[in-house]
Amino acid sequence: MNIGLIGSGGREHALCQKIYESKLVKRIFCLPGNAGTSKLATNLDVDILNFKSVFKIIKNYKIDVVVIGPEEPLVKGLVNYLNKKKVKVFGPNKYAAKLEGSKAFMKKLCKEHKIPTANFQVCINKKQILSFLNKNKLPIVVKADGLAAGKGVTICKSKKRVLDISKEIFKGKFRSSRRVVLEEFLSGEEASYFLIVDKYNFKFFGTAQDHKRVGENDKGLNTGGMGAYSPAPIISKKIEKKIINKIVKPTLNALKKKNNPYKGFLYVGLMIKNGEPFLIEYNVRMGDPECQVILPRLKNDIMKVILNSINDNLKRTKINWKIGKCMTIVLCSKGYPKSYKKNIIIKNLKRIKLDKNSFLFHAGTRLKNQNIYAVGGRVLNFTVIGDNFHKIRKKIIYFIKVLNWGNGFFRKDIGWKIIKK
Repeated sequence: MNIGLIGSGGREHALCQKIYESKLVKRIFCLPGNAGTSKLATNLDVDILNFKSVFKIIKNYKIDVVVIGPEEPLVKGLVNYLNKKKVKVFGPNKYAAKLEGSKAFMKKLCKEHKIPTANFQVCINKKQILSFLNKNKLPIVVKADGLAAGKGVTICKSKKRVLDISKEIFKGKFRSSRRVVLEEFLSGEEASYFLIVDKYNFKFFGTAQDHKRVGENDKGLNTGGMGAYSPAPIISKKIEKKIINKIVKPTLNALKKKNNPYKGFLYVGLMIKNGEPFLIEYNVRMGDPECQVILPRLKNDIMKVILNSINDNLKRTKINWKIGKCMTIVLCSKGYPKSYKKNIIIKNLKRIKLDKNSFLFHAGTRLKNQNIYAVGGRVLNFTVIGDNFHKIRKKIIYFIKVLNWGNGFFRKDIGWKIIKK
């Protein structure tokens, strides 16, 4: 069969690699893809938010199944559009995608169904901000209600900072929404828990720990993710049971009652505090860079699993994992997550000799005249499987040094909490 893969990041290259390995797949078309996916698939330059153009490509290239990688087309309703056109598509519909598309929607759902999460208030003016500040201790977490490409969350240690960040959001800093969600700050250890879901069932799809801050020791601005490792040992069997019973099942049941059952990958962003899981956020797709450390550990043919989700047949699916650990480190353009130079050539890629346990996933890259250029903030994901996180990290840093890309930077301490232990 022919597969259409929507997206252009490191997550999509990792998905493309796994789909490429499937025995069911004849051809892959990436919309629009990147320099890495071009070696496995046909890249087609298209605006993925122009649904008519996407559908035209699906018809022209006889694409049988569409897999949607990023959140924005999901939140904007691409699944609904393609379902109406009788196209098989993997991902949640527009209503279910509000779990990520609106933090206010997600928090209200938590309140309604007694799902453990941080105390919060949805605010549309300064008066509501001040009211929350008077009732809660600092620091306070300020979130933009809508999509913000991983940059809509700020932990504020002063009232002035809360007011300043809220004012920026009210003024339209993020086009997706002018509402602010204020939350109490939860201390603990973050972890990501993944599921694949159909109308009736769900299956565990891995754990990971992301590193959001740009600087070492988790300092500096929030980013889309500087690196990750899998599995996340903080999630024990006991905690997993609580995650499923207190968070996952109430959420999925709530959506079913609204006649909008969830389908696709579901990312449960958690804070584990004193052995109790609290929901921080939902993402309605695989995480990036978490996808890059989960998929290399998957034994199954991914297209069989995806088709079973589309066809509501997950109940009979057994998902198998390789024994071992996986880590990825993201090589970024200097200046990220603020402004950075684009269209910078990346030389020396051929010097990197990967073995069967090593992967190089492209993110913000483009192929032009046989050269590879950096066009995004997060450029390359160096990923290694092994049995020891310390050795894995050393191997990744060796690869990055071999590349010797002068315009890049990376965090040398990915996995610092677990390696230190």
